[in-house]
Amino acid sequence: MSILRRTHQPLLSLRHHLRYLSTATAAVSIPSDSPSHFFDPLQPLDYLPGFPRPDPKYNEKILAIPRAISGKNIAAKERKAGRVPAIVFEQENGQQGGNKRLISVDGKQIRKLVDHLGRSFFLSRLFELEVWSEFAGSGELVEKVRVLPRLIHLHAGSDAPLNVTFLRAPSSALLKVDVPLVFRGEDTSPGLKKGSYFNTIKRTVKFLCPADIIPPYIDVDISGLDAGQKIVLGDLNVHPALKLLQSPEQPVCTMVGARASEQKRSK
Repeated sequence: MSILRRTHQPLLSLRHHLRYLSTATAAVSIPSDSPSHFFDPLQPLDYLPGFPRPDPKYNEKILAIPRAISGKNIAAKERKAGRVPAIVFEQENGQQGGNKRLISVDGKQIRKLVDHLGRSFFLSRLFELEVWSEFAGSGELVEKVRVLPRLIHLHAGSDAPLNVTFLRAPSSALLKVDVPLVFRGEDTSPGLKKGSYFNTIKRTVKFLCPADIIPPYIDVDISGLDAGQKIVLGDLNVHPALKLLQSPEQPVCTMVGARASEQKRSK
């Protein structure tokens, strides 16, 4: 049985075909005749009370310099110099390379952000990106734009960032984001107190989000979860302007039976 069930009323789908740029994160243009109650780009949105919002502690500008060409040799030279090759895509027609810019970012800065936030949380957070003609600080500002990290590849052994893909994220954009889940209430869960095993099925959930209110994470309250119960995607409490892109019946977590040690003890 499912607890924390809330009536799930999916918002009307957009009438025009939406182009997604990747399975992890993507942006689409907003049709002029889209349902206004879903998202009106002329009306600014803000985080609602009680919902997670980005920690201002990590409001950091990502600094970058232009990169003229791409390729394995160029990428290797950039990494040797302490920089990470990256690319910025336009929200519209980005899959076809529309208005893309090759850049290099500071490797230490990206590593610090990923280490502090965690990979999934880094990919669900907006940053200000400043592209300068040179890192020294005496160059010219080439571009200043808000971006969402779309993909990041890390070294398998050291977790050093190898390359990053960013997506321009103006307020008018809808972004397809895998939002991380944070589970709370383990200390009061009746199922855990009875010796049940807490089984996490999903770590992230895919939502279509207006760029201004991308949740840094979603709280999942398991304080009332008893043995044999589960929480599904439709139970999640999120901003009403977010659109779930997966089946609301998919389970997020379950409370399964009793641990083997508890079963032995009860015999």
